Amino acid sequence: MLYINGAHVDGAGTENVEVISPISGESVGSVPVPVSTDIDEAVKAARMAQPRWGATNVWERAKICHAIGDGIAARADELARLQTLEQGKTLAESKADIDEAATLFHLHAEDAVRLNGETLPSTDPRKRMWTFYRPVGTWAIITPWNFPLLMLAEFVAPGLATGNAHVVKPPAHTPLTVLKAMEVLAEADLPPGLVNIVPGDGETGNALVTHDGIDAIGFIGSSATGARIQANAGLKRSIMECSGNGPLVVLADADIPAAAKAAVDGAVMCSGQVCCATERVIVDKAIHDDYIAALLAETDKIRTGDPFDPDTTYGPLNNAQVAEKMDRHMADGRAHGADVLRGGQRTAGMPTDLYYDFTVVDGVLPETLLASEESFGPVVPVITADGDDEILRIANDDKLGLQGAVFTRDVAKAYRFVEELAVGQVVVNDNTCFWDINMAFGGAGGRNTGWGRIGGKYTLLDMTDLRTGVVHV
Repeated sequence: MLYINGAHVDGAGTENVEVISPISGESVGSVPVPVSTDIDEAVKAARMAQPRWGATNVWERAKICHAIGDGIAARADELARLQTLEQGKTLAESKADIDEAATLFHLHAEDAVRLNGETLPSTDPRKRMWTFYRPVGTWAIITPWNFPLLMLAEFVAPGLATGNAHVVKPPAHTPLTVLKAMEVLAEADLPPGLVNIVPGDGETGNALVTHDGIDAIGFIGSSATGARIQANAGLKRSIMECSGNGPLVVLADADIPAAAKAAVDGAVMCSGQVCCATERVIVDKAIHDDYIAALLAETDKIRTGDPFDPDTTYGPLNNAQVAEKMDRHMADGRAHGADVLRGGQRTAGMPTDLYYDFTVVDGVLPETLLASEESFGPVVPVITADGDDEILRIANDDKLGLQGAVFTRDVAKAYRFVEELAVGQVVVNDNTCFWDINMAFGGAGGRNTGWGRIGGKYTLLDMTDLRTGVVHV
């Protein structure tokens, strides 16, 4: 089913796509492939609904957003189970995702009622000036398969709270949780047309991006896809949250066991399929051997398997493309002399070939694929450097700049790396996957990681126009 103008519909096309569970290789459902008339209908519904919604009192919008949050929370177990089936992450992770999606609707409801403008002093004593915020209009939202409902909520919750309408293209691999969650919106009395769902592939996404009825674009995904979207979008407003490549920096004075645990934690979350995963560890050579020993000790605690089993640490990769990328990166690392200390291959004896052994690779060269591209799998690549200056140089010699981490006991060094690492966020003494719903999350300028911010009031600012009123008195 598609979801257009407040109802699940079959669409005008004749083609369906099966959603295959990476856990078992079996179908867990199917969705129709939208055609151009479906996309037109979704955009039309959004544009028809948005003006009245934008003019609705913010307190009423907040009330409905709170009701959506309550509805998602009430159905969290059902939604989490469906997400795990189609995505492959552990049930515990899915439950955390759904809970956080619900919380975002509550958070942004509260953010919106406190989105205040300013009174500005004028050089003309007969003028009064002030600023205020208005919704941009109709957004095309393109989300990835690793956090299906959560990343929809990251855009739709602040978007609804500020008066926008949305046409969402969830990923072809994981559309079912998103479509199921639309039942909650109807139960919350959200006016029809404000959220529309058209699952599909890149062709669907491009049709949305280039549609004359779309005012702005919200995208989370790879830098390569983001670049294509932006090239086709022209001057439309956009929030682009694209690929990351760490790093996790371990200085000579670090708490070694804590830094080892952080690397593993950042590589097993969602089977490493996270934009801020442990993509590369840069460790001072003075503590290299001790760090590797601690890293292997943490690795021995990890177990891949059935994501519905509470003893499983991480499940399969989501799709063949990401598994093939892991194979490619491992082959390139071996060809350049890297030392595979654990794993390095797909897990034998599993229901599908998408399970991958947890992998630790030492002696990684900065120029190899393991260190220079986003592997997006359960792998910890270790690069050794000599001292803080070399660590910082290697860390910043990268085309991506999303989120990094640094382990040190020295406050001065912590501040230095927070300020000088060329990433949007630096986490001190925790893993690179740390995220808080109130933080401003996004890439550093001058990097191929996008722009705009996800989280807290910052997304509301990006999804609204700052307007100015001037009155002659």
